[in-house]
Amino acid sequence: MELRTLPKPAQAFVALGANLDDPADQVERAFPELARLPQTQLRARSSLYLTKPVGYTDQPDFINAVALIETTLSPRQLLDQLLAIEQRHGRRREFRNAPRTLDLDLLLYDHLVMHEPGLTLPHPRMHERAFVLAPLLEIAPDCIIPGAGAAATALHRTDASDLRKLAPIPTTLSACP
Repeated sequence: MELRTLPKPAQAFVALGANLDDPADQVERAFPELARLPQTQLRARSSLYLTKPVGYTDQPDFINAVALIETTLSPRQLLDQLLAIEQRHGRRREFRNAPRTLDLDLLLYDHLVMHEPGLTLPHPRMHERAFVLAPLLEIAPDCIIPGAGAAATALHRTDASDLRKLAPIPTTLSACP
């Protein structure tokens, strides 16, 4: 009998955001959907944060959070699954930074650095966004962003004055991949 080794799961961080149709509920409903993805387990989730919109500012405030998952899906397969969840939540891409029912961004996938059409890892602007960094640091306080350094240092360089934590943190981890 031949023994086959299973692929080692990758640790991936996913940003969640919404500002339409009861955004806190949209984000909360997305966590179990992440947990139900094939070959994937939800390992940690951050608190919810209320944040001002970035870019196009004539829209409602956002609810943001970050999840840590372990998965044997490839980065592209995972992205496709995230886009499918967005579609189920009624996401429409009318213009850049438009209001949305749910936005799921793949932030980090292990220590992978890659760029291909429609997928860049790490997420190219994550180190500039307090609404990503603060919830990320809740569940991975020692996180290092490949090419950008410590997430904690990046957070200190951002304007987090409009960031407001809404819900207590349910789980934490000590490091990111």
